[in-house]
Amino acid sequence: MINPLEQQIFKTTPSNFQEIALEVFRYQAEKNRVYADYLNLLKIVPQSVTTITGIPFLPISFFKTHRVIVDGKKAESTFISSGTTGSETSKHNVVSLALYESSFLSTFKKFYGSPSDYCILALLPSYFERESSSLIYMVNKLIEESKHPQSGFYLYEYDQLIKVILDLEAKQQKSILLGVTYALLELAGKYITKLSSTIIMETGGMKGRGKELIRDQVHQILRNAFGVGLVHSEYGMTELLSQAYSLGNGIFQCPPWMRVFCRDPYDPFTILPYGQKGGLNIVDFANLYSCSFIQTDDLGTVYPDGTFKVIGRMDESQIRGCNLLASL
Repeated sequence: MINPLEQQIFKTTPSNFQEIALEVFRYQAEKNRVYADYLNLLKIVPQSVTTITGIPFLPISFFKTHRVIVDGKKAESTFISSGTTGSETSKHNVVSLALYESSFLSTFKKFYGSPSDYCILALLPSYFERESSSLIYMVNKLIEESKHPQSGFYLYEYDQLIKVILDLEAKQQKSILLGVTYALLELAGKYITKLSSTIIMETGGMKGRGKELIRDQVHQILRNAFGVGLVHSEYGMTELLSQAYSLGNGIFQCPPWMRVFCRDPYDPFTILPYGQKGGLNIVDFANLYSCSFIQTDDLGTVYPDGTFKVIGRMDESQIRGCNLLASL
């Protein structure tokens, strides 16, 4: 039997967002043991929460230490974060891959149209070389949906990749080159060519490869190397089942069932006014069977139209709420 809430996710509008958020919150407060225990420690009575800004967001680090899943559900797949050497990894137990696919395909179509309109070139070596990546799962499905014979994954075959790109450019074939930051920068360092039919899209991540650069610096290098006016970006993470996209200038837009709030970096339970800098809280209704209210470790700014910008990562002194981990 399909959960009625699952049917509502992709019918979300600005006018019913809060109503659905409160329904999802009460469902997860009752059915998700980890989230319920967290609310109990905060002395939050779910029925007393009547606005979306009153919903407590679960620190993202819980995905490293706890099994965040609705009671009685079995994981169809488990996505694991990349992490760094020696660090703990996050594990997202995904009850429904079909729900994940509906989320990322609907979002892609909203911002870019049908995947079949594009040749999709994936430059994601650090992700492709390990198992259980949610990003690889998503991109693999987009490649399948594109049905273009030259769509596919590329590791470090930069010569071959450039040859394919130039061939596609000559045919004026719309293409998306989606890559992890360090690999795109390595490609840009080897080749300088002007692209007119190819969208450059970065997913972030230096993975310890070279100096960390802010997004604006990365985009400037890529614009200069490939002669494009704008560089696009994808914002997602292992702990979410939805993505936001930037069509340029690092300003991200969410699908209707995802929303971002900015919290006080030193008081995780205070939501800041639009335009201020703070920690990013994310609502993702596609996370129906884990937790839809995630307190991330990213710093950013949220604007009145719902768009947002990611500035960087919070430092340890700014991450609050995690001290409750020891109690759960």
